[in-house]
Amino acid sequence: MNVVDSSGWIEYLVSGPNASFFETPLSSTEDLLVPSISIFEVYRYVLREEGREKALTVAASMRQSRVIPLDENLAVEAAEVGASYGLPMADSIIYAVTLAHDATLWTQDVDFEALDYVKYKSKRGAL
Repeated sequence: MNVVDSSGWIEYLVSGPNASFFETPLSSTEDLLVPSISIFEVYRYVLREEGREKALTVAASMRQSRVIPLDENLAVEAAEVGASYGLPMADSIIYAVTLAHDATLWTQDVDFEALDYVKYKSKRGAL
């Protein structure tokens, strides 16, 4: 199973320099987990940059994979993860989903670089 960090979704959508890095996990929707917080972050970005119609289309595309809602158990796990690794809230939730599902997190966010179960590509030169 794979999880793509919100920055990876955005990089792919804008065809940034690291877009090809995220193509494999994003194209395999049956193996892709989407934390609900990622829908929030990506929708907000696309809404601001390209408008509501495009944001709705992107959110619908993200829903083609298995969306993982933030429930009370995941919230507690995310708080533990955040405290252990010094991650901000959204990153804590995304990493908690990764760990809970024994998945691989694909990201260009430096906050995840040294963590287990992460495929990281530097966003040097990326958007």
